[in-house]
Amino acid sequence: MTALPISSLSQVYISMDTEFNTIALIGKPDHEGANQTLVALYKHIAALGLNVVIERRVGEQLGLEDVELLEMVELGERADLAIVVGGDGNMLGAARVLARFDVAVVGVNRGNLGFLTDLSPDSFEQPLERLLAGDYQAEHRFLLEAQVHRHGQLKASNTAMNEAVLHPGKIAHMIEFEVYINGHFMYSQRADGMIVATPTGSTAYSLSAGGPIVTPNLNAITLVPMFPHTLSCRPIVIDADSHIKMVLSPNNKTGQMLISCDGHVSLAVQPGDEIHINKSPHKLKLLHPRGHNYFEVLRSKLGWGSKLF
Repeated sequence: MTALPISSLSQVYISMDTEFNTIALIGKPDHEGANQTLVALYKHIAALGLNVVIERRVGEQLGLEDVELLEMVELGERADLAIVVGGDGNMLGAARVLARFDVAVVGVNRGNLGFLTDLSPDSFEQPLERLLAGDYQAEHRFLLEAQVHRHGQLKASNTAMNEAVLHPGKIAHMIEFEVYINGHFMYSQRADGMIVATPTGSTAYSLSAGGPIVTPNLNAITLVPMFPHTLSCRPIVIDADSHIKMVLSPNNKTGQMLISCDGHVSLAVQPGDEIHINKSPHKLKLLHPRGHNYFEVLRSKLGWGSKLF
């Protein structure tokens, strides 16, 4: 679709042929700034003649009349585009649900770093109108699926956009486990845990633990041991289509262990359990304004130096 001049967009959208007819708004609950941005987004998009639905938790806080409020799954079933207002944490929570429905997602940054949220809350109008007109860059980010198996039976599972982390329930408790890749034994570990990260998650918890930054176009998964009790253990990057299995030693004295998905959802793990991690069949369709550059984002968010010459 050919981009329209900014000056003509608002007058044309009511009758224009756009792929995004129903827009879902998702926000950061109990956040005054995010709520202000959601109200501004609602008024702006409604004025363009597009249908707007709002996630129920935040919609009840906005004080808007005659707005359809839906649960997250219902948004996935109805919306063509979801706009997430908040930080990366809000984007991750929405992604774990919306990826199942192939809903395009764009973020408005009301958080801290905001690697996944491109639009500014103070000047979203023109970039958003260009995006709605079809002038955008799209990419697909894969998710992980983590499963806990006990005595050969599936006990719990969930998905992660950034990372799945094996860790003890109490801080600074060493645990013992083995790691297998595609059925082949890789190593045994005595460590505080293991981070299994996607390229999206390589700039999150994995980065803080010493893992590498992996560009989002790579089909790769990073395994980063947390405080391993050996100097020879280093992060490793493997093919994302690999099957990862971690087997918890039955001799672990820490009874309560967890698999945390994006730091939001925790699955209980016991000594002797197996954790299976695979690439999820679902991907998040992430939209960026035209001209988006990943390395520019890294320079901005991580404070990298500018060009010297």
